[in-house]
Amino acid sequence: MVYDFSGFKKKTGWIAEHLSKELSAIHTGRASAAILDGIFIESYGAALAVQHVATIASEDARTLRIVPWEKANGKEIEKAINAANLGVSVSTDDAGLRVFFPPLTTERRVSFTKIVRDKVESARVTLKSAREQTKNSIIETEKGGEMSEDEKTRALEDLQKFVDEANNNLESIGEKKEKEIMG
Repeated sequence: MVYDFSGFKKKTGWIAEHLSKELSAIHTGRASAAILDGIFIESYGAALAVQHVATIASEDARTLRIVPWEKANGKEIEKAINAANLGVSVSTDDAGLRVFFPPLTTERRVSFTKIVRDKVESARVTLKSAREQTKNSIIETEKGGEMSEDEKTRALEDLQKFVDEANNNLESIGEKKEKEIMG
C-alpha cells in the first residue's frame, strides 16, 4: 500500500498561503492595501472589514486613499487604523481618508525582519505539527497491518522529503519578504 499524502500536501499549501498573507500585512514603506486586511469597524451592528465599507486606492507610492461609502464610517475607520498601531498616519479630508506610509528607518526595517522571522518560525511549528500527525497516521496504518514495515519506512522517508520541501518554501517566502523590507 502506498500512503496517501494528499492531506499533508494540502496542509503544507495552506501553511505557505497563510504565511504569505501574514507577511503581506507587514508594510515595506510602499503603500499597500493589504496592510488594512485585518482592520474591522463596527457598522450596521456587525464587525466589517474596511474593504467592505470603503473604496481603497493607491494615490502614490506612500499614500492610500480610503473613500467610505457612508461618511459616518470615516471616523470609525480612522479610529480602527490608529488603534491597530500599524506605523502609518491617517488624515481626514472632505473626500475621505489618506493613509501615509512613512519611509522606513533602519531600526524599523530590522524590527520588521524580526517579525518576519517570527512568523516563518511559527509556520514551521505548524508544519512540524502536521508532520507529527501524518507520521503517527503512517505508524498506525503499519500497526493495523495495512502496510508492511518496508512500506512504512519508505512512507516516512517520503514524508521527510515533503517536509524538507515545505520548509525550503517557507524559508524562501520569508527571505523574499526580508529582501523587500531591507530594500
